[in-house]
Amino acid sequence: MTITVLIADDHPVVRDGLRGIFTGEHGFEVLGEAGDGAEAVTLAQRLRPAVVLMDLRMPGTDGVAAITELARLGNPARVLVLTTYDTDSDVVPAIEAGATGYLLKDAPREELFRAVRAASRGEAVLSPAVASRLMGRMREPAREPLSQREIEVLALVARGSTNKEAAKKLFISEATVKTHLLHVYAKLGVKDRAAAVAVAFERGLLGG
Repeated sequence: MTITVLIADDHPVVRDGLRGIFTGEHGFEVLGEAGDGAEAVTLAQRLRPAVVLMDLRMPGTDGVAAITELARLGNPARVLVLTTYDTDSDVVPAIEAGATGYLLKDAPREELFRAVRAASRGEAVLSPAVASRLMGRMREPAREPLSQREIEVLALVARGSTNKEAAKKLFISEATVKTHLLHVYAKLGVKDRAAAVAVAFERGLLGG
C-alpha cells in the first residue's frame, strides 16, 4: 500500500531533499509541496494525503496554526512535525494542536521512513530527544496548574465523554486527548479518570 505524503517547509532545498528521499523509496508517493502553513492546509484539503510532513517555523501561517486548522476542518491527514527545534515552546503546542508525531530534521533516513509509516497508521511518533523532554515535564511537581485545554478535556470526561467523543467536540485528535489526560493525572497526582474528576471537583476546578 502506497503512503501519500505532502511536504510543508519554507525552504525549497529542504522540500527538494525530502521529495528526493521519498520518491526514491518504494511505498511512498509525494503528492505536493507547500511553502507555508496556509498553503499546506489548502493542499491537504485538495490532495488528501495520508501524512503531512510539517515544519513549524514558517512565514505567515506557521506549523502549529496549520495543524490546528486541519484538525478544525476534520482533515484525516496525520501530521508529522519535522523540524530542527525541540524546545518545550515548540514541542508542546504542536502536540496539543493535534500532531501525530514530532521528529527532528537530523533523523536518519530509515527513521524518517519508519516514522511516516507509523504516523500513517495513527501511531504516535516522537524522536528520543522529544520523548525525554515530555517525560521530564510529566515528572515535574504535580502542583502545576491545569491549562485551559486540560480543564476542557477533564470537564467533558466528568460529563461522561469518551476520549473519542471529547476529541470530536474539541476538534483535536484522540491521541491529543490522551496526552492531555496524562498531564492532568501527573498534575493532580492521580492514576485514573475517576480520581482526576474527584480531585478536580474537590479543588473547585470544575465548578459545582
